[in-house]
Amino acid sequence: MTGASSGIGAATARALAGDGWTVVCAARRADRVEALAAEIGGVASVLDVTDRASVEAFAAQLPDDVSLLVNNAGMALGQEPVAEADLDAWERMYATNVIGATRVTQALLPRLVANRGQIVFMTSTAADGPYEGGAGYCGAKAAERMVAGALRLELVDLPVRIHDVAPGMVRTDEFALNRYGGDAERAAKVYAGVAEPLVADDVAETVRWIASLPDHVDVDRLTVRPRAQAAQHKVSRVFEEE
Repeated sequence: MTGASSGIGAATARALAGDGWTVVCAARRADRVEALAAEIGGVASVLDVTDRASVEAFAAQLPDDVSLLVNNAGMALGQEPVAEADLDAWERMYATNVIGATRVTQALLPRLVANRGQIVFMTSTAADGPYEGGAGYCGAKAAERMVAGALRLELVDLPVRIHDVAPGMVRTDEFALNRYGGDAERAAKVYAGVAEPLVADDVAETVRWIASLPDHVDVDRLTVRPRAQAAQHKVSRVFEEE
């Protein structure tokens, strides 16, 4: 389980542990994953998916019977128009969401195939199409979706399942805050007036369910949004009159 230090990753680790999985909680922040692993009876591992040596060390410590990989590590940075985009941030997003997920997948793939395993890519409805200020993040998530889709085609004759979970609006402690460089006011506006955006536990439940399915069932893509969000650009917002 990559990106397990907070948000959807931590919630998914808890949900899987509740179903009896031994979860390896992997992320860059050692204190976070150690606390989570202690809480759920899992294993903590410090992992930077953008670092080849870190991924190799992570893979080497895993048991031969590993049978589920959740590629959750990812990030969204900035929302500037293309003309003003911070391309260093774009490179970080691509390195984490696309290259990182692919690198971890490559490292574990032989064991996952041998164990009739599963791979979950945590993409996003941002992969469905562009929106103003979203070119970098939409592009990274679309590329990650293409990795999952190509892998599904390439491995169709092998006993391994490839799943793409695409959340819409999810309110977590860090996602929007990180995207806006710690600007809490801008981050809060993302969810302003939305009665019930998804929370991390909602998305975690979809992964828990997918992981519980018989091994002939492949959830190629699952889109999950709050009721108030009909599409990436269509959100019901209700504001109280002053």
